[in-house]
Amino acid sequence: MTDASDDKDKNSGGGRKTFSLKSGGPGLVRQTFSRGRTKAVVVEKKRKRMVGAPAPTTAATQTGAAEPTAPSDVDNARALGLSLIEYQARQQAVNTARSQSAERENKAREQELERQQRAVKEQEALEQAKREKADAAAQAIAKAEAEAALLAPTSSESAKPVTARSRPDKNAATTQDKRSSNENFGGRIKKKRVETKNQPRARDDTKRRQGKLTISALIGDEGGQRQRSLASMRRAREREKERRLLGDNVKSNKVSHEVIIPETISVQELAIRMKERARDVVKFLKAQGEDKQRDDILDADLAELVVEEFGHRVRRVADSDVEDGFIGEDDDEADLQPRPPVVTIMGHVDHGKTSLLDALRSTDVAAGEAGGITQHIGAYQVKVKSGERVTFLDTPGHAAFSSMRLRGAHATDIVVLVVAADDGVMPQTIEAINHTRAAGAPMIVAVNKMDREGANPTKVLQDLLQHEVIVEAMGGEVQAREISALKKTGLDELVEAILLQAELLELKANPERDADGVVIESRIDKGRGPVATLLVNRGTLKTGDIVVAGSAWGKVKALTDERDQRLKTAGPSLPVVVLGLDSAPAPGEPFAVVATEAKAREITKYRVDKLRDETMGTPNAMASLEQMMERLQEKEVDEVPLVIKADVRGSAEAIVQSLEKLGNEEVRTKVIHTGVGGITESDILLARGSNAPVIAFNVRANKQAKDLADREGVEIRYYSIIYNVLDDIKAVLEGLLAPEIRETFIGYADILEIFDISKLGKIAGCRVTEGVVKRGCKVRLLRDDVVIHEGDLATLKRHKDEVPEVNAGQECGMGFLKYHDLQKGDRIECFTVAEIKRAL
Repeated sequence: MTDASDDKDKNSGGGRKTFSLKSGGPGLVRQTFSRGRTKAVVVEKKRKRMVGAPAPTTAATQTGAAEPTAPSDVDNARALGLSLIEYQARQQAVNTARSQSAERENKAREQELERQQRAVKEQEALEQAKREKADAAAQAIAKAEAEAALLAPTSSESAKPVTARSRPDKNAATTQDKRSSNENFGGRIKKKRVETKNQPRARDDTKRRQGKLTISALIGDEGGQRQRSLASMRRAREREKERRLLGDNVKSNKVSHEVIIPETISVQELAIRMKERARDVVKFLKAQGEDKQRDDILDADLAELVVEEFGHRVRRVADSDVEDGFIGEDDDEADLQPRPPVVTIMGHVDHGKTSLLDALRSTDVAAGEAGGITQHIGAYQVKVKSGERVTFLDTPGHAAFSSMRLRGAHATDIVVLVVAADDGVMPQTIEAINHTRAAGAPMIVAVNKMDREGANPTKVLQDLLQHEVIVEAMGGEVQAREISALKKTGLDELVEAILLQAELLELKANPERDADGVVIESRIDKGRGPVATLLVNRGTLKTGDIVVAGSAWGKVKALTDERDQRLKTAGPSLPVVVLGLDSAPAPGEPFAVVATEAKAREITKYRVDKLRDETMGTPNAMASLEQMMERLQEKEVDEVPLVIKADVRGSAEAIVQSLEKLGNEEVRTKVIHTGVGGITESDILLARGSNAPVIAFNVRANKQAKDLADREGVEIRYYSIIYNVLDDIKAVLEGLLAPEIRETFIGYADILEIFDISKLGKIAGCRVTEGVVKRGCKVRLLRDDVVIHEGDLATLKRHKDEVPEVNAGQECGMGFLKYHDLQKGDRIECFTVAEIKRAL
């Protein structure tokens, strides 16, 4: 049947040409038959079709006929020369890219639609604002014109008399009625043009001089006078406002602000703080006679005047106010808790101070368990057998202790004075006593080296009596203990005395507050940077706190104790090593925890600027003899403090005894410290703290002490003869005494005539009646036996020649210095004045 139907189709004249369905080469055409319809599909094998493109819809698909099977993923991958996995991955990537592109297009369309809507809303708002502004302007103009219309004079038409009014024109009325009747039929009446070309303008034409067209000009009388414009009225209101501000000083109703005024401030900055215009401030200053501009600097007084005149409140501050509240206020008694005592061990070299420190460290119970205590820092805490803790400070050379006293730190609670039993009281022992007395700390005497032969503790205690150190065995209040650091005997008694003294002092602190304290020492470590040893007085120091110590600040990065063990917190009386400061602070400087980094930077900036100003200027020590004399003359002090260093004890004692004999009830000398040996840094610090010069007798200062004296402004005077020392100090004391004034009368002269000389002024022609008149002497002018002037004699002439003196009975010419009120008949008294220095 198929063959018959095929032949039938071939023979039919109206039939279609039939092709067999075969797989041909490139470019061949395939035809499919479905219900008499044909669909051609061109397949180009060499042309690469896009992967994932939708297949064309054919008629066979529409009619439900069988369609050629699409190539599978394997065939497509083989045609493209890819593996199946690569083909599927690429197909997935293409689909993802298409979806992302569609999302971006949708998002862009949404954004564009939103932008258009926003633009429409903004345009509507702008148009609304313009309409409101136009309405407001129209209302303002109408109001201004209404006010102007009330003040404007009546028009010329209304000013005419009643008798002069023109009668109505009947012809004009008839013409107007005729025009109106014609216009009612819809017609337009042409009006005759009035020829005004080449016609002369009348002189009284008011339209020529009319101002701008206004509403009142349209609705009002056209023949009226010119009205003021709105801009003119605004300018008038501005001038009236300025006149009230600068002339009548009438304050407007405005908000009053609190304006902070430092010591100096610019005009621009002051205007910003007052929230006023800078030009208004400049105008006010010029009205007050101060020619200032925006960038000019005002002092605090002038700035306060400006702020008050503008109606604001004033709060004056100083640069030093940044340190207010740096060290917090005292705590309530209920918040205080007991704290360990802080003990400083001092003494002369080779008296066993280091041995005593080692012996005390060996008594630390925790040290034996943790492997011992290192001494790379100058402070450490020991736990004694009773379980209590004691903090010890190691201050060799006493420099740190002097620094603490000078800066008012008072970190030390108790001082242990170590004296060798076989050596007695030595110069550095006396120096330690003076330091302790200046710091106001209680003292405990430890007589060391009791195990040696020749030890004599009684002689040591007797020698201490010469320096006002009286122990309990002799009726005093100072505790004394006999110890041996080498044999470790008497240490328990010494610790017991320390705890007893601490109990009497009732040492307490509040640990529940921000930490503050004192810097014990500082250094720069390689690899760690600035390292500072801090002693906490109050509060608790924690990691992360912002600390300010002197001119250094930083955030605490790490806390370690004397054993290099990390700590999280440090309570009162605990020495810790702190890492994180930006520089090494000076020993003795107080430290405290602040709230913010901005506060820390502000405090350190003020201190650095202050230190720079002091360094650039002259030293502020006033520790020279000349400066001391100035201070004594100003009655600031009535004693001359001195620091004396000599080569031997006999010379030092002789100088001190001789200086004590100088002086009287007005002035005297006060020896702060006497020592034997070269001048050290400790001596300079002691002199600096007392504002005293250093008297060096047959000794010299080392390089470090000399450099420190130059920095601190302390004067060092060297002597080799004791009489020179006494003469200089005596001269200083005598210079403080007011000299004795002694007056000697030499003669009288009567004025006979007055001569007026152009270059010299008035010259008195005189006759010497008694004694002698000398040139340059002191004179008194007597008129009716009343002294009316006392001064100097400037000119003394005889026969036109300057003479040194004129004797009695001779005539001369006399002229006074800067005085010319001379009259005939006056009398001149001549005398000399001698100043006699007072001696002690």
